Amino acid sequence: MSAIPLLPEVKAFLAREHGNYIDNTSVAGSGVIFEVINPATGESVATFNAASQQQAQHALDSAHKAFMTWREMPTLQRGSLLLKLADKLAEKREELAQIETLCSGKTIQLSRLLELDQSVTFLRYFAGWAGKINGETLDVSLPSFAGEKYTAFTRRQPVGVVVAIVPWNFSIMIAVWKIAAALVCGCSVVVKPSEYTPLTLLRLAELATECGFPPGVINVVNGAGSELGPVLIGHEACAKVSFTGSVATGNAVNRTATAQGKRVTLELGGKNAALFLNDLSVTEMVNGIMEAGYLNQGQICAAAECFWLPADKIDAVLAELKVRLNSTVIGSPLDETTAMGPLANLAQLEKITQLVATARDEGDEIICGGEVLSGGGYFYQPTAIRVASVDSTLMKEETFGPVGSFIAYEDAEQALQCINASPYGLAASVWSRNISLALRFSERLEAGIVWVNMHTFLDPAVPFGGSKGSGIGREFGSAFIEDYTELKSIMIRY
Repeated sequence: MSAIPLLPEVKAFLAREHGNYIDNTSVAGSGVIFEVINPATGESVATFNAASQQQAQHALDSAHKAFMTWREMPTLQRGSLLLKLADKLAEKREELAQIETLCSGKTIQLSRLLELDQSVTFLRYFAGWAGKINGETLDVSLPSFAGEKYTAFTRRQPVGVVVAIVPWNFSIMIAVWKIAAALVCGCSVVVKPSEYTPLTLLRLAELATECGFPPGVINVVNGAGSELGPVLIGHEACAKVSFTGSVATGNAVNRTATAQGKRVTLELGGKNAALFLNDLSVTEMVNGIMEAGYLNQGQICAAAECFWLPADKIDAVLAELKVRLNSTVIGSPLDETTAMGPLANLAQLEKITQLVATARDEGDEIICGGEVLSGGGYFYQPTAIRVASVDSTLMKEETFGPVGSFIAYEDAEQALQCINASPYGLAASVWSRNISLALRFSERLEAGIVWVNMHTFLDPAVPFGGSKGSGIGREFGSAFIEDYTELKSIMIRY
């Protein structure tokens, strides 16, 4: 096994001085110098200079100025620019995929197939909404006193400048969800990437300029969220915040934004469950578990972490799963044969290590894994744990890693009730050959998205977002229009 060679343009990009991108210009920061660490080696691959608070404010000012003209641009012209950006990302697929893998530890195959290919798909989908974000005409029942008549109509108008705060697990794709939705509605954006994965969005912003996006429409500011978040959200030009990340940080963002009357969309985590009904074979269950829980080292907001298995099959399922996990090819994410790379950062590795230690202390059974791999980088064994009870910490606290928690049930109805007792509700899945029964369970699972006989797959036509403590608002479909536009009613007497 060997890693693919880095493209010359990737090496050249990494060697540059990095900071921020404001008003279609690379801007050196004037804040703290951050190292960008390759999770596969633990070594620095680049540095960036974080934005100062004044530079963050300048980005909002730039976005607001751009908004005043961008909103007036013909909608099909905005859509055409999104299509050009999609083509540009497709052209630069390998370059961006390599940069992303170096920053996040995602396997190169996932960087290509999810980060880039899906970003292209979503850009083209949102571009297709150009010219289709409409209001409606309304009958008015006001009485006529002197022969006058009345009519009314509604129209959708962009809310203004959107602050998009993006996590480290899918830094390009999730940013594209927010950027494309905002731009097609006529909004401008300021994106704040994670300090762990800041580089690909700087490159994306440069490519947008090459495509002809006007200055200030897409801005990128880098730095610690605790420093820049309050500045970005508190700026008078910020009309909306779109945040994807942890529950704790999302709740803090929500409090800050709503206290100032700002619109908020939150896509948060939780403790997603997968329920396997007893008509499935052991192998079918194991296949489903691998799909639902271990893709991208489990670092997917919607990934399943709690697996509910029939009591009479759980031992056989865990035995086969152990064989599968122990044979998983773990290694350099730049090696095309690697199935599982490192965790994205040291903080995440330490978090998972502590949670598994807590599981041991609580009497949960480690079926396989549960250890940091020796050598460089942030590698952790794919892990399966049979929890002692529904009260185990691993049944409540999000791991966001390659750690599955398994519990047996005697009655599927009781399992459903336990799943719904969670304060979170981002995603869930139900697996069965009996499609009628599976659909009935899907109707009753309390989550924003429920899959039947599948898990983690997203499509731009299908709204995505959480319920209960897992979020507010929806991405994709037609639902995004509600969150990026203001509905205005206009009444006319004639």
